[in-house]
Amino acid sequence: MRQHDRDPFVVGRDVKAVLVPAGIEVSLRTGSVGYITQALGGSFTVYVEGNLFRIAGADADAIGREPPAAIELPPDATDADVERLAWEQLKTCYDPEIPVNIVDLGLVYSCEIATGADGRRTASVRLTLTAPGCGMGEVLVQDVKDKLEQIPTITSADVELVFDPPWSREMMSEAARLQTGMM
Repeated sequence: MRQHDRDPFVVGRDVKAVLVPAGIEVSLRTGSVGYITQALGGSFTVYVEGNLFRIAGADADAIGREPPAAIELPPDATDADVERLAWEQLKTCYDPEIPVNIVDLGLVYSCEIATGADGRRTASVRLTLTAPGCGMGEVLVQDVKDKLEQIPTITSADVELVFDPPWSREMMSEAARLQTGMM
């Protein structure tokens, strides 16, 4: 996070946000003051009036930031190119409280791309959570779905939340374990 992200911001328009960690959608009102605690993967975790909220990247303008750039795919992209881009997109999904992407956290069990006869693609993802009762589970599922469906030629993404096998810290990448102090 850049140093100026800790500078206060004023919400410039009413904006949808998700209360962290409860996962409840709320509206932050114009004129509310807060600051960004995490700006990763195109979304923002913000601190406003004593609470943490997640704001989607598409609503970045509401807090004076730029929304993420559109995803581009060459017209002659192969299935392998799309699958590689899908994994890159998954690495832009973050738990609002943990500054490590869901792939490096070991939450994504699979990501498969299928191509129909018309050239349109679908994505199927199986993922888990660090804890089954996490209130942010449906928020992460929707984030994955939204980010995969931004990829040109992917018309739909099916994201299944599973708990078998249960997540453990051994599923994390070495870099993620080092970053979170879970070595």
